[in-house]
Amino acid sequence: MTEMVSGTADPGHVMTVRVDPSGIVRLSWAEGLQITGRLAQQAMGLVDMTNADRERPLLVDMRGTATLSRDARMTFRRRCSASRIALLGRSPVDRVLANFAMGVSSVPVPTRFFTSETAAVAWLHDGDPA
Repeated sequence: MTEMVSGTADPGHVMTVRVDPSGIVRLSWAEGLQITGRLAQQAMGLVDMTNADRERPLLVDMRGTATLSRDARMTFRRRCSASRIALLGRSPVDRVLANFAMGVSSVPVPTRFFTSETAAVAWLHDGDPA
């Protein structure tokens, strides 16, 4: 298992990127975090570095994320090494943030929002666009 942690303002508490035993790359953001363009670039860089020369499904745990800046939304529009992306949230606020990010920006790969981690993982493994 590969694990990398951002070394920004609060090491270990900003974001974590790792590959789980089933082959899904998991990006976890700290609770209450304001995701800026710089943090989005760092996250995408960590995902790409983790994946090396291959594409893998990406599960983004955004439960409790505070905000997503315009620069972050623009950064997430760029193609990275994720083959498909499941956004995992827990609240109506998380859903609004995810819908805003997906609706305002065209996403480069199939992307869906989930409140169930089990459903998100199943969708990532199945490759079913429904």
